[in-house]
Amino acid sequence: MSLRTIESLGSLAGKTVILRCDLNVPLKDGEITDDGRIRASLPTLGALTGAGARVVVISHLGRPDGEVVEKYSLAPVAARLSELLGVDVPFAADTCGPSAKAVVASLGDGDVAVMENLRFTPGETSKSADERRAFAGQLAELGDVLVSDGFGVVHRKQASVYELAEILPSSAGLLIASELDVLDRLTASPQKPYAVVLGGSKVSDKLGVIEHLLPRVDSILIGGGMLFTFLAAQGHAVGASLLENDQLDTVRGYLDEATKRGVDIVLPTDVVVASTFAADAEHVVRPADSIENTEFGDAGIGLDIGPDTAAAFAGVIRSSKTVFWNGPMGVFEFDAFSGGTKTVAQALTEVDGLSVVGGGDSAAAVRALGFSDDQFGHISTGGGASLEFLEGKHLPGLEVLGWQA
Repeated sequence: MSLRTIESLGSLAGKTVILRCDLNVPLKDGEITDDGRIRASLPTLGALTGAGARVVVISHLGRPDGEVVEKYSLAPVAARLSELLGVDVPFAADTCGPSAKAVVASLGDGDVAVMENLRFTPGETSKSADERRAFAGQLAELGDVLVSDGFGVVHRKQASVYELAEILPSSAGLLIASELDVLDRLTASPQKPYAVVLGGSKVSDKLGVIEHLLPRVDSILIGGGMLFTFLAAQGHAVGASLLENDQLDTVRGYLDEATKRGVDIVLPTDVVVASTFAADAEHVVRPADSIENTEFGDAGIGLDIGPDTAAAFAGVIRSSKTVFWNGPMGVFEFDAFSGGTKTVAQALTEVDGLSVVGGGDSAAAVRALGFSDDQFGHISTGGGASLEFLEGKHLPGLEVLGWQA
């Protein structure tokens, strides 16, 4: 059974289509700081409105835990969508209540509206299947069919992702189809050499990916906060840097397995060590095996890969035909500690093959550092979903649409 596409729904002219997007964009003081996920929804929106459908956009934003929290309102998203589409996009003040029903009733063929945050209702993320199904039933009253296009949530069994797709005729949207096409190229038939670049804070978040990809890749480059657990596993002192002591044995096992398989796990040779976790912290570059040999002593904290490491990583990346990157190399939000991430991002733009930025913080980083989406082969909209796909896990939001791993 294959993934159901929009074509499987038949003619959509005059029908009300519920479009489940992932519009979980970062906000600062009520302003959207990265609209990448909104722009990623535009091809499917265009296909649906072009077919004469009345489109009801639903999404979550943040973690309001089933309560109405004003800072998590989707109102700014609706406003930005209006700007991008060049038409008025009405916004409902609730998810499936009186305001939502009135807004949906006012739509004409080819119109688009946005409902309030799904997660303002406890049933969306409830652990009870009955509660999720009850909420999904309320959502189903808003439309005739469901197009599921929120790739960033397909690894979650939530009401709008799973139960709603069981209740209504449903299909995947164009974004999910394109994400799966890229992920299939990363797992089924990747061009060699194949390099994976992993960063971010925790090794534990990436263990499944490392295990699943070891038989498939040529090299794994380790940066970000997780690098210090790798260094500690080799016996190096890491000062006050982020460290997961409970993962040391697991990391040693992966290092041994990589050696047996001929996979090159590339670890940093130098690190940017700071006096404290702050944008203006005093900092120095030290060899990776001498992090505590600074004036900061064992209070020093590593906040970025060093310039030699960044250059070495860039060389591996540029010489590869397939590159998947998930997780910043350092605290890119602080200018002084963004160098490693920027160098890696630049190298990905120079890959003669497929370069994939694995969503989440990585996607935010490349945009914050001044790169444009079209400089990369693909920027995923779902960091967690991408990782779970690459781990070979079951993704309920895809399986309900006919997809099989």
